[in-house]
Amino acid sequence: MSTTFKYSVRDTGGKLVTGSLEADNQAAVARKLLQMGYAPVSITSDEKKGLQKDVSIPGFKARVKLKDLAIFSRQFATMVNSGLSLLRALAILCEQTDSKELARVLTEVRNDVETGSALSVSMAKHPDAFPPLMINMIKAGEVGGFLDSVMLQIAENFESEVKLRGKVKSAMTYPIVVFIMAMVMCVIMLIFIVPVFAGMFDSLGGQLPFPTQMLVYASDILRWTAPFLVVGLIVGVIVWRRVKDREGVRNVVDPIKLKTPVFGNLFQKIALSRFSRNLGTMMKSGVPILQSLDIVADTTGSIVVARAVRDVQQSVRGGESLAAPLTEHKVFPSMVVQMMAVGEETGALDTMLLKISDFYDQEVEATTEQLTALIEPLMIAFLGVVVGGMIIALYMPIFKIFDLIGG
Repeated sequence: MSTTFKYSVRDTGGKLVTGSLEADNQAAVARKLLQMGYAPVSITSDEKKGLQKDVSIPGFKARVKLKDLAIFSRQFATMVNSGLSLLRALAILCEQTDSKELARVLTEVRNDVETGSALSVSMAKHPDAFPPLMINMIKAGEVGGFLDSVMLQIAENFESEVKLRGKVKSAMTYPIVVFIMAMVMCVIMLIFIVPVFAGMFDSLGGQLPFPTQMLVYASDILRWTAPFLVVGLIVGVIVWRRVKDREGVRNVVDPIKLKTPVFGNLFQKIALSRFSRNLGTMMKSGVPILQSLDIVADTTGSIVVARAVRDVQQSVRGGESLAAPLTEHKVFPSMVVQMMAVGEETGALDTMLLKISDFYDQEVEATTEQLTALIEPLMIAFLGVVVGGMIIALYMPIFKIFDLIGG
């Protein structure tokens, strides 16, 4: 269904002209205007009214996924390397991408580039879609004249990050699913099954075993508090999504994550992999070291590593080495510090950082496999103990049922 778009353009004489057109999307409007000999300045969708108005849910704003950015970067690099202009490449990618949000953003970026803005400047207007790492690397590529190779490096970086996240999800999915299933089964038994047995026990009389008494007591409490617990859970999730990235919260949570018995080692390896890969990629792209460190500090996902990077930044700003300050932070193993020191001495720090990243990517993969192999039997045992214990507690009085009837 066609949508009405309002536009502002400049004609061949440079005069600003406004109007409206019906089309399927903004890219189609831009093509029509170009065919008419106009230079688009802005293209916006006409506001919908009444029942046609789009409904947006607070907290569920459309986002551009990292996987979509990786695909966009690789396709963009291929097109630019093939000789296509930026405008032509952006117009094609607007139509090809499966992400509606990315298509919308790219259309706005294309319109800005059409008016003479640099690609990095246009992307910087959309911080929710394009991370600072990507924008600064593109800026370095524009200055150095190697934008296509920079986009390939960005694509490889994002693809590695997507792969890393996939490994972590694969390790976390199984225990989370089993835990949720165990909790759901417990709640169902406590709310619907235990009261039936409790009524039967009351009709028979006699003293219930202690485990059964506790189970009936828990069932009575849960039946009354279940609505409040559901509301509290929903509110808790919403609040957590809003405060989890605040510095005060991360100062408490991130150090605890690194000290977690089973997953702490995995979290450390993930942070080190991100640090080395992002810093190596930015240095290889020609981004200044101080600017690279400033950006990388916010991309590791751990405030503990971010603090270490800030210390390194201060050291480099004072003319000192890059690796020396890392020895004061336990989150960085001696192997990483020594390899970075060798990279500095040989002038191949970017290559060394990427090797470190490859090493920790393999370590994350091996650790996730080990955790999966360890967690599976533990979660099965947990499920058996929780659900099995409840069933045993329910049937303990039945073992004495004939005594109760005879009495």
